[in-house]
Amino acid sequence: MSERKPAHVVVFGNEKGGSGKSTLAMHVITGLLRAGYSVASADLDIRQRSLTRFLENRHQQARRRGLSLRSPAHAALQGCAEGRQTLREEREFAEFAEAVSWMEYNYDFLILDTPGSDSYLCRLGHAMADTLVTPVNDSFIDFDVIARRAGQGRGRLEASQYSRMVAKARRKRREADGGEIDWIVVRNRLSSIQANNKLRVGSELQAASSHIGYRTAEGFGERVIYRELFPRGLTLFDVFDRDSGVRPTMSHVSARHEVRRLIDALRLPTGKARRLPAIDPLKTSIPA
Repeated sequence: MSERKPAHVVVFGNEKGGSGKSTLAMHVITGLLRAGYSVASADLDIRQRSLTRFLENRHQQARRRGLSLRSPAHAALQGCAEGRQTLREEREFAEFAEAVSWMEYNYDFLILDTPGSDSYLCRLGHAMADTLVTPVNDSFIDFDVIARRAGQGRGRLEASQYSRMVAKARRKRREADGGEIDWIVVRNRLSSIQANNKLRVGSELQAASSHIGYRTAEGFGERVIYRELFPRGLTLFDVFDRDSGVRPTMSHVSARHEVRRLIDALRLPTGKARRLPAIDPLKTSIPA
């Protein structure tokens, strides 16, 4: 019997909130499921829980309309808010290990959605990544989380706090199993207007990529439809199904193209042998 290969771990991370991590994660998960891969996910954001809320909405929508909506095996971590820091971290590590150690050997892909702030669970997730996806809005406020220029913006590029955290995660990953993290910074919520600020941010992200060690990709445009789909638990892959309750427009067609383009840009190992999903023994927050 051949040895089981671990799942490819995709982490969505950025210390700055509001960048669209969960929206990207939802669409990548659904795209992989529809391609026939088995997918598990874990929500490490113990406060906001956007990915968990989306999956709850998805299950409710499926029951309400009698739909067959593919969903991942999911674990919503609880975290620990009491006790000394060392004790909290011990408990959070145990919870994290229980969730992901089983998932990573029973699914093709494991998707981790991390909080928009620095935390112990966030750092654990990053250190496990095979692929790290960091969405940033087209603003220098978001760019400042990745890199900044010395000398009031005129000097050389320097890594910012989040990039330094990623560098530590990369070192831990190499020490653990010799693995490398493919880091993609995704320009997200792009405006269709070619403003000077948009061009300057894009130029700076590209300049910092070789210095810090990531590659860039285009994410989703600034579209209302992404926000409208969240309460229904739907993605752009679902709205074209009969009985989805959504009447597709050309905007949906264009947005679905954006999603497919992003998934292609991630260069995930989609040619690997596919597994059938195993039964998940974990208790999750998702209704049965």
